[in-house]
Amino acid sequence: MRKPIPRITMAGNNDKTSFGDYMASADTLINAFTTLLVTVDPPGLAPLFIGLTAGMNRSERKQVALRGSIIAFFILAAFALFGASVLGVLGISIGAFRIAGGLLLFWIAFEMVFERRQDRKEKTTEVAITQDHIRNIAVFPLALPLIAGPGAISATILLAGSLQTTLDRAQLIGVIAVNLALVFAALAISDRLDRMLGATGRAILTRLLGVILAALAAQFVVDGARAALKLP
Repeated sequence: MRKPIPRITMAGNNDKTSFGDYMASADTLINAFTTLLVTVDPPGLAPLFIGLTAGMNRSERKQVALRGSIIAFFILAAFALFGASVLGVLGISIGAFRIAGGLLLFWIAFEMVFERRQDRKEKTTEVAITQDHIRNIAVFPLALPLIAGPGAISATILLAGSLQTTLDRAQLIGVIAVNLALVFAALAISDRLDRMLGATGRAILTRLLGVILAALAAQFVVDGARAALKLP
């Protein structure tokens, strides 16, 4: 009878912690992805982008979309890395910021459900067209505040607060990159996407994303209250 082959382990290492234990869970990453996606709202940006880039050809539109997406990525990545540190310097606990950020996201969700956010963004777009040169559109208002707006920045800091390790933050930046790639794709085909969805489709999708964001915002508030009150 053959003897079983003994399992070789590293000497002096009784810790069974695996590499996966240092990584954020799939649920956490999915929650981060969903929160950022519904906050940025790529389908809702499509008609605004068309208005911003009126008179441009397809190649010029793609250049503006790419530049705006890259700038927005660096803005959100910076807040993912240093946002929590800034809060610490200001003496703001992550629990308090979760409550404030959750309330802000809930207000954005309220505006999405009742289409007030779209009206406000359209006003921002009109101001930009009259005041800024076309080459600066990618910076303002596309990258900031249409893509990396207060809601997306708050969501990024909130998510970073629950991801403490360097590897977790790297994964969050990866999630941001995926979201911004989707934003670029939506902007690159904005004319076709706008025709496909139509006014009714955009309204339904925006309201649906608003309801999802409201639920996520409520969860942020609950988590913040637990942290602030030190509840289990």
